[in-house]
Amino acid sequence: MTTHPVSPNTVLANALHHAEDVLTPRILASPPERIVLVVGTQINGAPHIGTSLVQSLAFAMAARLRDRFGLPTEVLFSALDNAPYKLATDPASGHGYQRAYAQALGEQALLDLVTALYQPLFTALSRRLGIPHRIETYTQQQAGEHYRRTWLRLLPRIDAARWWLAPSTGTPHLRVPCPHPDCGWAEKHAERTRAHLTGPETAQVSAVCLHHGPYEATITPTAGGYLDLATLYRNLVKELALTSPQGTLHVMVKGGDWVFGSHLVDEALQAVGLTRTQLPARLFCPQVVTDTGAKLSKSLIREGRAPLPEGAAPWMLDTRQWPGTVTEYADQLLAMTETLLSDPRHFFRSYSAAEIGRLITAPSPRSVPSR
Repeated sequence: MTTHPVSPNTVLANALHHAEDVLTPRILASPPERIVLVVGTQINGAPHIGTSLVQSLAFAMAARLRDRFGLPTEVLFSALDNAPYKLATDPASGHGYQRAYAQALGEQALLDLVTALYQPLFTALSRRLGIPHRIETYTQQQAGEHYRRTWLRLLPRIDAARWWLAPSTGTPHLRVPCPHPDCGWAEKHAERTRAHLTGPETAQVSAVCLHHGPYEATITPTAGGYLDLATLYRNLVKELALTSPQGTLHVMVKGGDWVFGSHLVDEALQAVGLTRTQLPARLFCPQVVTDTGAKLSKSLIREGRAPLPEGAAPWMLDTRQWPGTVTEYADQLLAMTETLLSDPRHFFRSYSAAEIGRLITAPSPRSVPSR
């Protein structure tokens, strides 16, 4: 049995010589001074193999872009600590509520969690490839002046984008958690949350807490409530904010399951005034799937709603169980990314968990050209 994958041709793969060619038009249209590859992950437990795969591909692609175009490259990791930590239902209204990791654990505990679960792998990948990296939690991002100014400027135009951000209800989910000490609960679907500008750089948000009833919060560029936005809304604001810096090309690195959602984000970006040439560059990485074709989901398996796929090892759901050191894990990941990047046919596709397990443990050399 060969150690390299056997991949079918596709329209996109047939148009490329190398996987990074998909970014060439953006780089040549407006030559940047540097490239930042942005990869985000919800901090809701130990990372699984899909997370590690996308992260290692971000570093590997950064190295390839640096070597090909002679530009400095960097990886920016967004640690999304606004993932739900606890859910509840208001018995009076029937509305759902959530308390996010940021409010449940606190900033220092979250920084310690990120340091323990992600920093060792990033350090190993960074040293191996010579690619610098930064880690930013969502708590830090939403508190940043540029991010908050972007949201404030967007607020008067949100009606133009709201059906793209929430096609079922037209209500983009804005959550500003209850400011009462030791509370932090917020209405999950924002049914009773309202926001409006009260000045050029000030907005007022009104909402209803699960425990403390109605409350208000003020948002300014440098202060105010915690600005928690649901996934599509958050990506709209983040990507609007990243269109501003001159000389830097930001590349959004995501798993293949984001292909469908990014269509909505791009339409929302255009609805609020961006042209197609201003839309962010994107790179969709291979998706790890089960034998049914569904994305490998540690939560479904943990909840007993799906079995561990045949051929998948327990460490693939919790990479801390990898039978070796972090450095060895990074080396195996990078060896596998070399295979996936050796031909566009290998990159622009999905892989079963069993096949990923085979590739990551296969002996080198791995790359065999398929053309």
